[in-house]
Order: sequence, then structure tokens, then C-alpha cells
Amino acid sequence: MRRTRVIVVGDLVTDVLVEQTGPIQPGSDTDAAIRVGGGGQAANTAAWLAHTGQPVTLIAAVGDDVAGRERVAELEWAGVHCAVRVHPGVVTGSVVVLTGPSERTMITDRGAAVLIDAGHVRSVITASPAGGHLHLSGYPLLHAGSRPAGLAALSAAAERRITVSVDAASAAPLRAVGASAFLDWVRDADVLLCNADEADVLAGPGSAAEQAARLTAHVRNAVVKRGPDGAVWASRDGGSWTASAERVPMKDPTGAGDAFAAGLLSAWCSGNGPEAALAAGIAMGAAAVGRVGARPA
Repeated sequence: MRRTRVIVVGDLVTDVLVEQTGPIQPGSDTDAAIRVGGGGQAANTAAWLAHTGQPVTLIAAVGDDVAGRERVAELEWAGVHCAVRVHPGVVTGSVVVLTGPSERTMITDRGAAVLIDAGHVRSVITASPAGGHLHLSGYPLLHAGSRPAGLAALSAAAERRITVSVDAASAAPLRAVGASAFLDWVRDADVLLCNADEADVLAGPGSAAEQAARLTAHVRNAVVKRGPDGAVWASRDGGSWTASAERVPMKDPTGAGDAFAAGLLSAWCSGNGPEAALAAGIAMGAAAVGRVGARPA
């Protein structure tokens, strides 16, 4: 099967992963294991894509600091081509991730990530080989400072006539910008990925299949992730596919959605249909939740 180069646009940050052994004790001590490493939705997806053997380029922004250099080095070691711009005088973004076996909460300082440059994004995509694919993390669109870069990525992809996927990213900032605005920005994208909370914001209440079908009024294909219950894919021509997930022990849900996106895109960009792409996404998401951290081992 052909291996399409995937260009991923979005955040590259430092994750401070706090794995709690029990509930947080306000005003006192809570035992936890704390790990520091690479994070960011786009960077995580790029790392999982490289893990599958998919050629992948990450476009992102970091500060001119030790953290930024370490984050880029980690990805290059993992096989990701990094088109990452360094911004002097700004810190690399960081996220404190409070995680347990069933859920995680993120406390975010996007730092240099909000400075991702529209001109830089456009130049990298314009210079890319024909027949590639753009995967845009929704985070650049959801914040005013980085929105021009997200829109530039979509515009450049349209000019290059390459396929496009978008990850809806996060329910709270989606709610803040409004569903109609976000769906206008990503109109006619080839694939939109969202989890259950994001689907509620973008499509309103209903089953995952109903929500995915509604979203095809705006995008060509919509995928709604249902965590341990699998995922649903709907296409604008009325097609619908549902895939269930095998139950696996969960150590950490951090990065599971990013791994799902990578598995799905690796299969779909290699010429597979929705059913096989869903299965590949679910398998990679399951691999992610079975280990601690947002990246492949």
C-alpha cells in the first residue's frame, strides 16, 4: 500500500503527567507518580503516526529553551520530521495532566504554541509533495492567537488539493467559540474526528450515529469516538459504520484519542475504507490506554 506523507499542524508542549493513587486531597498532600515528557495533541498524533511507519511532518512552535529543544529531539528520534519554528523570549507550552485510571484533567499554558505562524504553516504545506494529507488539530482554531495559522493550513491544503482531517480537540473551547463558527472553518473537510463531549457541542444531543450523520452536512465524513464502546463513522453519501472495542485494562487515558486518530489516518491514507480505518484506530487507542503517557513507548 502507498504511504502518504501526513502533515500534522498544532501544539507541541511539555506534559507534566501526575498519576494519582487516589482522590486529590484539597489543602493537603496527595501521593502521585510524576513524569515529564512530550505532549500536545498534534505532536502526540505525529508520534503515533511515525510509530505505524507513516511518513509524517509536524508543524508547530516552541520557545527557545531547553524544553523546546528536548521536545523536538524526542520527536525526531521517534521518526517525525519536525518543521518546528523556535520563538526567542517565549517559553515552550506546558500542560499539567492530572490522570487516573478512568479520566484526566488538563491545566494548560500553551506558551509558544499560540505563536504558530500562518506564513510558516503555508510555506511548509505549499512545498510538500503532491498527494499528501493534512491533519489539523483543532487547538489552533480554538484560540484567537493561533487561529490564522489553522485557517492558513486549511487554505493551503485546499490549494494543494490534498485531503484534510480535523480533530475537534476539546469541548470547553469549542463551546466558547461556538459550534457554527468551528463548523464553518472546517467546512468540507474530508474527515472530522470528535469524542462524545465534542460531538454534543457540535451536533447536539443524540446517539453517536445520529450525531455523526448530522455532522456530514458540514464535512464529508464524521467520526464520533465512544471510548471503550468503540466509534462510529458516517459519510455524506449516507454510509454508516460502527466498530466496537475490545475491553482492555486501562492505565492512563492520556493521548488515547491522538493514538486513535493516528491509527485511523494511517489506514485511511493507505487506501483502506472506513471499517478498516476504525478498526486500526481502535487498536491503537487500546495500545495507548494500556501504558502511562501520551506517546508510544
